[in-house]
Amino acid sequence: MTTQLTVSAGVLVAAEQERVWDLAVDWAQQERWVLATKSEGGHGAGARVVGRTGFGPVSFTDPMLITHWDPPNRCVVAHEGKVVRGTGLFEVVPRTATQAEFRWTERVEIPLPHALGKLLAVALIGPVTRVGLGWSLRRFARLVTARQREIRP
Repeated sequence: MTTQLTVSAGVLVAAEQERVWDLAVDWAQQERWVLATKSEGGHGAGARVVGRTGFGPVSFTDPMLITHWDPPNRCVVAHEGKVVRGTGLFEVVPRTATQAEFRWTERVEIPLPHALGKLLAVALIGPVTRVGLGWSLRRFARLVTARQREIRP
């Protein structure tokens, strides 16, 4: 039995959609903006991505399979690990010619009986994940903005 938890966050980024997309799916660069995570992998439906999340000995591997690939709009992954199972979604939505919204959604399965899983999801896992996503996305926006400044003469 499992409990489903969905956590979403988004951020407006002062850059065009393609630039936001390029950094979002640059797996090797994720360590610069995703809290406590290093990733590597390929691109396109069927490609594999592997993340390592945590601090020191308190960490886990997060193997993923890209199930949907629609640049520069949407990437969906299936989390296939022992710790994290479910789906992850990156969406980049253009707002103006020079601004895009980057949305990150995780739909995870908590491998606990429903009552206990729901309690943990509401009291601990959900709030901690929301804080982590929000922190990571704000850092992402700053990184994209800094790169924009480097490109402009």
